[in-house]
Amino acid sequence: MTTFVLIPGMCHGGWCFQDLVEDLRGHGHRALPLTLSGVSERAHLLRGGVNLDTHIQDVTGVLEAGDVRDAVLAGHSYGGMVMTGVADRLPGRVAALAYLDAFVPEDGDSCWTLASEQERQWYADVEETGYATRPLPFFDPRATPHPVASLLQPLRLIGGLASVRRRVYVYADRDVRSAFTSTYERLREDPSWTVHALDSGHNLMRDAPRELLGILLDAAGPGRPGTPPVAEGW
Repeated sequence: MTTFVLIPGMCHGGWCFQDLVEDLRGHGHRALPLTLSGVSERAHLLRGGVNLDTHIQDVTGVLEAGDVRDAVLAGHSYGGMVMTGVADRLPGRVAALAYLDAFVPEDGDSCWTLASEQERQWYADVEETGYATRPLPFFDPRATPHPVASLLQPLRLIGGLASVRRRVYVYADRDVRSAFTSTYERLREDPSWTVHALDSGHNLMRDAPRELLGILLDAAGPGRPGTPPVAEGW
């Protein structure tokens, strides 16, 4: 049994992984869909001090308190920032990283520095409290404002990330304006990564559930029980 820790993107809670969680558990694995501080059912925790470090601590706390080991961390979009920080701080508890159309930051990067100008305009659309960025109009009705400080704070890495060798990137290739195209093109030339391109919009969990499930099960390691054939990758 593998433990999958699922980290959502901006403005979303663990609910965005509901179907994926059921499928992973149906294959005999443990799946933990997390909601980060200040968002969704944890929106009451929103305040000026909720930043990227807070979200990293949200996840490291779950791993430590649950004594989770050999986890597969899967982060969607903004979740890539968080999971990178988690793996850097607790590499001994992480077996694999799966970036789901997500940011892949290096030391000193932030969402603000990695985003396009169009995305920065969205980040700057802050609600009246000054603490959070508003959800985009086409988001799921359950989406809530997202702590803006988490988008501005640079990620600081301390050297643990290098020991996590199994890394997967899943690119949604349906959006020609994707902010992640350059990341995908860079990583598919890197032999240390397994890279997949799926015919999907940014919401891979909704648009390509079967293919995504196969990729995540494969990320748990070859030969694991319940692992179906994987979608073709690069």
